[in-house]
Amino acid sequence: MPGLSPQRERFAQAVASGLNQSDAYRAAYKVREGTTLVSVNQSASRVMADVNVASRVAELRAPAAKKASITLESHLADLQSLRNMAVKEKQFAAAITAEVARGKAAGVHIERADITNSDGSLRPQVIKIIAA
Repeated sequence: MPGLSPQRERFAQAVASGLNQSDAYRAAYKVREGTTLVSVNQSASRVMADVNVASRVAELRAPAAKKASITLESHLADLQSLRNMAVKEKQFAAAITAEVARGKAAGVHIERADITNSDGSLRPQVIKIIAA
């Protein structure tokens, strides 16, 4: 988006890729050692509140959201069909597995991963993904 600084563009890209705002802020800006978590959270919130940044995030997410919504619908229907077949065959473990998979796909079940070190800094693997 025209007018975004390089840091704000990196922030928008990081948020659009799935990082939370605070982690995206740390990835895009030089955060001094000793900066409090509250300060990072507030700064990240201020950047995200910028209408140009929010618009850029929405622009970056749009293609993936469109693609995901089309495939998500058919994916959920397929999983439901598999669950129903498993129940009919009295394969309850398979039915539960299909239902859990439906929940994950729909966002009901969320698996979280810790992407920070004990000092709050981003793990090197995360930084490589963001930089790519």
